[in-house]
Amino acid sequence: MAIRNIVKEGDEVLAKVCRPVTVFDDRLHTLVQDMKETLAKANGAGLAAPQVGVLKRLALVVDDDDSVLVLINPVIVETEGEQCPTEGCLSVPGVWGKTRRPAKVTVEAVDENGKPVRYTRTGIVAVCFCHEIDHLDGHLYREHVTEYVLFDD
Repeated sequence: MAIRNIVKEGDEVLAKVCRPVTVFDDRLHTLVQDMKETLAKANGAGLAAPQVGVLKRLALVVDDDDSVLVLINPVIVETEGEQCPTEGCLSVPGVWGKTRRPAKVTVEAVDENGKPVRYTRTGIVAVCFCHEIDHLDGHLYREHVTEYVLFDD
């Protein structure tokens, strides 16, 4: 497997809508494994396929127990409440901002083997569901920022 380059803000791939995944083959499994390794190396909370230059509806989210949820063709089916987290993005390094996101999110998707999955999460994982699915639709978290946050190094 391989560590892939993470595309940075300004690359047009981040503004495009991704295509649904229809083939569950070795190429898809390789992409999922590469993305897992890339996410781990970057120490991120999530990673979407367009962030590695691939226009497929595939995202990874680190769950509360540090396992990685594979979301293929994900759809948010229910939200509840509101939270105002500080978000960042591997494609927008060093920039953090306060956003408004649902407090609780339910996502339906399929895993890398085509098996249907449904996850309901709160807190940072709920934020990540929204953030990564936004990437699949060509949107960056900056569109949700209400106030930028500065951190001292």
